[in-house]
Amino acid sequence: MSLEIAQSHAWNLARTLMTCIVVFRISDRIFGVLEAREFDGDANSIVQEYDPFSR
Repeated sequence: MSLEIAQSHAWNLARTLMTCIVVFRISDRIFGVLEAREFDGDANSIVQEYDPFSR
């Protein structure tokens, strides 16, 4: 999915589930969204983390 769509879904998931969500890069223009505690990939591939408790 595109970065814009991934960021939108990530923020929505973070606020709905009240858990930290990360947006990570899969390839040049493809991004994924996952709970931060479930992410076990390369930390350098993380684009942004959404924490619903930080705001």
